[in-house]
This record gives sequence, C-alpha cells and structure tokens, in this order.
Amino acid sequence: MDRQSVNRLLTAKIVESYLRHQIVGASELPALISSVNRGLSEAGWPSPSEELRTPAVSVRQSVRHDYVVCLDCGYRGKTLRRHIATRHGLNRDDYLKRWGLKADHPLTAPGYSEQRSALAKELGFGRKPSKPTRRPRTGSASKSADGAAPRPTRKRQSPSQAAP
Repeated sequence: MDRQSVNRLLTAKIVESYLRHQIVGASELPALISSVNRGLSEAGWPSPSEELRTPAVSVRQSVRHDYVVCLDCGYRGKTLRRHIATRHGLNRDDYLKRWGLKADHPLTAPGYSEQRSALAKELGFGRKPSKPTRRPRTGSASKSADGAAPRPTRKRQSPSQAAP
C-alpha cells in the first residue's frame, strides 16, 4: 500500500471511532475528516516552534571567564547544570543536543573551575598520601636507641587532684 491509501484508511478508522462516542453534525464532518488527515500527514515532522529556536546570546559569547550564559533564557551563572535541570527540565546531554553543541562545551565557568581546582590541590586531593618515614628500631623495647634506660612516664593529674 502506498502512503496515500494508508492515510485514508487511518483517517477513516480514527473518524469512525470518534463518531461512535461523539455527536457531530453533517456540516462539521468534512472539517473533521480534513483535520484528522492533516494531523496524520504532519505526524513525525518537527513542529515549527522547535525549528525556530534562537539563542539568547551567541554560542561564542555564552562562555566567559567568570560566568556562562544559558542559551535558552540568558541566565548568567558560574554553573548551568542545576539551572537547566530545574528551569528547563533538561539534563546536560539534552541541552547540548537542543543547541547543537559539542560534547566538550563547558557548562561551568572556566574561572570557577580554576578556583575549585586550586582549592582541591591545596587540600591535597588528587595526590597519593606520602608514606611516613620510620626510624629503624635497634635494641630491645626497654632501652632507647642510645642504650640508656627509658624515661619513666608520669601520670597526669586531674585539676581536682592537683594541690592548690
């Protein structure tokens, strides 16, 4: 079957099913048939509103050192991940696909990334901990390294036991 006959058969089935449950006047029937047929012929085509998207700023201007700009609404922030999720209901991949951006397009301001990286390095993240160096033990446990007897340890006194 060719496309035209499939559309006619589908149109007839849809209109028939609709008329079983709805009352439609004879004068309204041709308009109903044409609207169903038009809907079927346009099914699968992107809607015009999706094709005519214009970004709030150019893609080139959307990434600055201190902030990034949302192409949907023009929001400026240090990161866009939470904004596009809460405001536009998109995840990173959907946002990039919507605007035709590459997978490496940043959603975080470069200056903010540098600041976070410096803080992480300062805290020691990303490095393996250095192994503490131990001095080799010589002799028995009761003697120190120089051969003298170990010092006696003193017990701490609590403030209530200390003399005034």
